[in-house]
Amino acid sequence: MKLQKINKEEYRKKMNLLLVSLVGSLALFAIVFGSILIELFGSAGSASGEATGNFHLNVLGVILSVALNAFIASRVKGHDYFKEALYVWNLKQVHNQIYRKLKRIQPKAEQGDREALTILYFYYTTQKQVYDLDNNTLTIKTVQQSLDNIVELGEKWSIELDIEAFSKDLVAKF
Repeated sequence: MKLQKINKEEYRKKMNLLLVSLVGSLALFAIVFGSILIELFGSAGSASGEATGNFHLNVLGVILSVALNAFIASRVKGHDYFKEALYVWNLKQVHNQIYRKLKRIQPKAEQGDREALTILYFYYTTQKQVYDLDNNTLTIKTVQQSLDNIVELGEKWSIELDIEAFSKDLVAKF
């Protein structure tokens, strides 16, 4: 996986639009589907102040809304406009894979294992990039300290760390 340079302002603008569109379409489709289902299959009569008995139809409307949004997302995610968002989403997936194996990778890195150091170098470098893009300033210092520790370990073991040497296959070995 190659590290990409991303314009932070452009990324934030696109992500805000994407998130607002997602929330808006979820709400709109849920209301539309719920209304249609209630019109077709709902209970007509109800006394004032009592439940209509259409809760299950509203829930089904929400489920259909989520399914439709998932379908739309799967169709448009390859569009050039979503390139940055997809890149960050893929990075976060790789971070999750690495995080689950971190307890096995870190001791190997301490012992000078080239692959473990490469994984951790990629992990902390890209995590710093994602935190910067998402304005996560609270924990970015911790990530920088961890990255500095990995660089020091690379120097200690005379290993030149190269982010381009990382591949997902390295993570699978641990």
